[in-house]
Amino acid sequence: MALQSPFFNKREPDTYAQRQTGPNAAATGTVASTAATPAAAAPAPAAVSTASTAEGESKLTVGPNIKLKGVEITDCDTLVVEGSVEATMDSRVIQISERGSFKGSAEIDIAEIRGSFEGTLTVRQKLVIYATGKVTGRVRYGKVVIEEGGQLSGEIEYGASASAAAPVRTTNTVQRVQAVG
Repeated sequence: MALQSPFFNKREPDTYAQRQTGPNAAATGTVASTAATPAAAAPAPAAVSTASTAEGESKLTVGPNIKLKGVEITDCDTLVVEGSVEATMDSRVIQISERGSFKGSAEIDIAEIRGSFEGTLTVRQKLVIYATGKVTGRVRYGKVVIEEGGQLSGEIEYGASASAAAPVRTTNTVQRVQAVG
């Protein structure tokens, strides 16, 4: 005799009717309750999602208020961080939004940091730190662009490959960079 899980087949009878709002509600014959909670009426925050950006390219988005912890991210062309990620990854592009944060280790071709990155970051091509961005830890890069206000601190090395002939190391914090031009 099989036991059925108590979590399945238990749904509030009017839950579906409360979610039916908008143009399709009239077509299905259900009307949303006026006492619906704001959480039921508001769209849910974006969770972790994957989408194809171009044929053969994959994109992983960690939405706002989402925490992704203790994972290894592989075979991802673009990672967009709007929430919080603690991971190890090897990817082509990472984009951290102003409210996003990444802790861990990453090997990336191109990094665009508007939020915070803490850990070990190897950028094979170009690291861009925007005015609201903060990068701390062990950082290696091919090229770097830092907007005025962007912060970079920790062990910094020029040359993204491990066999860089003459790495430049510094532990200074860049707090303000004057724009040239």
